[in-house]
Order: sequence, then structure tokens, then C-alpha cells
Amino acid sequence: MCWLEAAKGTLMEILILPLSFWALKSPTRTLAKKNGMCQEWPAAESLPAESWFCSNKMEKILLIDDEADVLYAFRRIFDSPETQIITASSGEEGIELYPQVQPDLVIMDVRMGGMNGLQTLEKLRAVDVQTPVIMMTAYGTTKTAIESMKLGAYDYLLKPFDVPKLQQLVYATLKASRDMRQSISLEHLEDPGDDEIGIVGRSEAMQKVLKLVGQLAASQATALITGESGTGKEIVARAIYQNSLRASKPYLAINCAAIPENLLESELFGHEKGAFTGATALRIGKFEQCNQGTIFLDEIGDMALHTQTRILRVLQSGTFERVGSNKPVEVDVRIIAATNKNLEEAVAEKQFREDLFYRLNVVRIHLPPLREHRDDIRLLVSYFLKKFSTLHGGPGKSISGDALAALENYDWPGNVRELENIVQRSLVVTKGEAILLGNLPPEVLGKRYEAASTTGSDAALSKGADHDASTNAGAATDISKLAGALFRWAQESPDLKILPAVERELVCRALQETHGNQLKAAALLGITRATLRKRIEKFGIQQTLDINWRLSLTSAAANKSSAQRMIRSIHY
Repeated sequence: MCWLEAAKGTLMEILILPLSFWALKSPTRTLAKKNGMCQEWPAAESLPAESWFCSNKMEKILLIDDEADVLYAFRRIFDSPETQIITASSGEEGIELYPQVQPDLVIMDVRMGGMNGLQTLEKLRAVDVQTPVIMMTAYGTTKTAIESMKLGAYDYLLKPFDVPKLQQLVYATLKASRDMRQSISLEHLEDPGDDEIGIVGRSEAMQKVLKLVGQLAASQATALITGESGTGKEIVARAIYQNSLRASKPYLAINCAAIPENLLESELFGHEKGAFTGATALRIGKFEQCNQGTIFLDEIGDMALHTQTRILRVLQSGTFERVGSNKPVEVDVRIIAATNKNLEEAVAEKQFREDLFYRLNVVRIHLPPLREHRDDIRLLVSYFLKKFSTLHGGPGKSISGDALAALENYDWPGNVRELENIVQRSLVVTKGEAILLGNLPPEVLGKRYEAASTTGSDAALSKGADHDASTNAGAATDISKLAGALFRWAQESPDLKILPAVERELVCRALQETHGNQLKAAALLGITRATLRKRIEKFGIQQTLDINWRLSLTSAAANKSSAQRMIRSIHY
């Protein structure tokens, strides 16, 4: 077919396709069939698939709808060398076809004769919880939308459709489907003992921490744990206690910054009846409660100087007085203290007692920020995925490669606590069996993807934005980081050949960016046009439209816009 005939066919498609969607679920649909509109549509090759859609395999879409017009229209839009549409006219037929087809995406109507869409979705989910499902209907209600999402639908669409948005959603969902199937299993990285100790890390920095924990556990020495907020100071303190000779005795943790100064002394040392207004009875403090055990004083750098003096006395003599009493109380308590402040600076500024600092700083454990031991991130992600799946009693979930790369390249100002919160948040918002790049919050993805991430729906991300994000979540300009991620993926997937995979992807992307202009694409890649042609042939990248056809479609696109405006004005 010459380009002129193709353009005519495409223009006919542009004029008729919106009418078909407008006619769905309406009395005029039968009239449209009687008028023979469908028989006038052009052959499949005259409607191009998305330009330069690069995939290593044909992706299958199972479409379930009892309306012939819908089945036909979807074939016209999505059948291409990269995607295949398999249709079913009922829920029962879709269930029967599903194991044979093993689709990458299911799209189905809510209202169908026989088994409806929600019943079909429930049965599909009993067989496979991973394949994304898009529900569609002309009768949208809040109840139906909520029920669909509760049953595990990936997204929900109302008819009539806006064709470009429909294409965007379908390609974004196919991308999500690929990511879920390429997710990385991290279970082999875990040490079974991590669940008991709670300290996760195999980096050199964390191994030093574990050695000190072991040495402290065998002694009675006072310990000082330092590090930024969120690095796990309380977990380390608990690990010291659990492995110490006092493990069978009490353990109490006090956050010195969370208790008002006028109440902290009473909390730690207790008070006598009538010691102050409101002291209506004798109170036993934490030190007495923890006799022969271990007390953890978190954020000790925020403690008032007067209270610091009383802590110093406990360390020196093992005695203290309750508030309102002169009678000394003897206790045998091991103190483990922690702070995110620089105590040396606090001592120099007279904000922390020097003698108390030296009493506490017998053995110091400094916890490095997460950005200084990034090698432990995937191990921590694995640990948290297992922790939350056990906590909520659901099936274990995994994480896609590009999402994991984004986590590994983030700077983590909130350290391990922030990572734990983000993993939990991502598990809540994920719609499949794997955390995808779009499930991560904007601060991890970076400003470049903030607008797309805040839409609240993975499906709202365009295929192009997803493709950009998968490079390394805003760090693509850092070649060393990108190369590191590629080699990590290659180590996990021995079948991955880095150079051919990257070369093919770059050629595809260059053609996308230049709308198929080989001369410009070659210039972007820094190669000759002849070399580019060899690469297209080598990797089997086929150009679906030639340049002349594209020029003709520019005019057709304008007519399409006018036709759609006319149809909307008639419909409304």
C-alpha cells in the first residue's frame, strides 16, 4: 500500500474510531452496525502501533468484553509487531483462555452477560495475583470502582475513552507488568540470625559495629552509641542487652528528649509522696525498676545539666535519692546511652558535663549513615519486605530492579528508619506482587519525576516517563552509578549481556526522541547513519512508518482533532 492509500485509511480510522467508542453501550450502536461502518475500516497495518515501542518479546493483551465493537476497536489500536490482542466475548471464555494465553495484561468490561467483570476478576486473582487487570465500563459508580480496586484491579476506566490516554495507560501498565516479572528475589541474601538480632548489614562498616556489639555483650562496661537519627541506635542497644549476662533481667528504654525536664528526674529516680504538687503517692523510678538489669538512655545529649549530675552519681557510686528524699537507694544498673549530637562539641560549649561524657564514653559504637554503606540497602530491603509480609500475614512481595536501583542511589537523610518507612509505604500502595518504581515516593525519585509521582496512580505515568525513570531514577547523568547498577543486574541475571542490551536500548530511544529520523538519531548516538542502519538490522528494530507517511499523518492528526470535537459536541 502506498503512503497515500495508508493516509486515506488512517484518516478514515480517525473519523470512525471515536464514533465507535461514543456508540458503546448506547442505543445508537445498533444503528452504526446497520449502516455498515465497521466494514469500511481499513486493514490493520494502516493504523500504526505506538512509534518505536521497543520490547524483546511480543506482549499479549487479553481483552474480555461482550461488545463486538470494543473487541474490534482494540484490535485496530493495539495489534502490532510488539503487542498481540486476544479477545474473549464473556467472562467464562476469558477464564478458559487465560491459562493458555498467559497474558501480560487483562482488560475487561464490568458489565457482561453471564459472569460479570467483578466475578471474573475474582476468579482470575485466585489463579494469578501478578498480572495487572484494567477494568472498564460505561456505567461508572464509586462502589464499583472501590470494589474493583479491592479485588486487585490495576486501574479503572470509564467509557467513552480518550484514545491517546488509553494508549498511554495500556503501555504504562505493560511496563509495570514487565517490571513485576523481572523483580529481584532477595531472600538468598538474608542471614537467618538477622531476625533475632535485628542488625542487618554485611558491609565493612556494619561488620565493625557487630564486632563491638559482641565484645560489649561479654562485658559489663558502659556503652555510648552515636550516629545520625534513624541509624538504629536503639536496635544496637537492645542487641547488646539480649546477648549480655543481664539478658534475663529487666531492660528499660527512656527517651530523654521526649520527657519534660521537670518530670524526667521523677521518671528516672522516682519521688516520695508530697515531694511536689500532684505527688500523691510514692513512685518507684526506672532505675529501681531496672535493678540488676540494663537501662537505655536515648538522646542523652538533650538531658538538662542538673539531671546529668544525678546520672553521674549513679555511675560513680551506684546510688541516688528519690525526689523529695535524702535516703540513698542502691542499684546495680548497666547504662547504655545514645545520642545523635556531637557530645565533644556540647562539652566545649558547656552544654554537657565533661565528667559525665568520659564516664559514658567507655566503649563507643558509632553507627554510620546509610549513605556510607549503600551495599547493605538491598539486604535491608529484603529484611523489611519479609518483616512486613509476616506482620500483615500476606504473601511475600518482591521489588523491581529499577525500584531497587532508585533506593540504592538515594541519599537517605532519614537513614534506615526512612528506608523502613518507604518500604512499608510502597507495600501499601503497590497494586501487584512487586514494588515498582512508580510506587516509590517523590523524594526518592527526585524532582525530575515529582510531578508524575504525585498523581497517585502508577497508570498516570506515561510510557516515556517510565522509560526515563527506569534508567536510574534521576541519576542517569552519573555514569559511574549507572554502570554500577548495570553490573549488579548482570551479576544477578547471568543471561543479561550488558553491551548488546544497552546498545539496543540506546538505538530504540534515539529513534523515539527523533521520531524515526535516522540522521538525527545517528547524530544523537555519535555514530554514522550507515552504522545506525546496521544496528537496526542487527537488533531487529523495525520501523513501522516511513518519513513520507509521518508527514501525511500530520495533516490527518489535525482532522482527527476536529472530528473528535465535532463528535463530542453531538454527543453532549
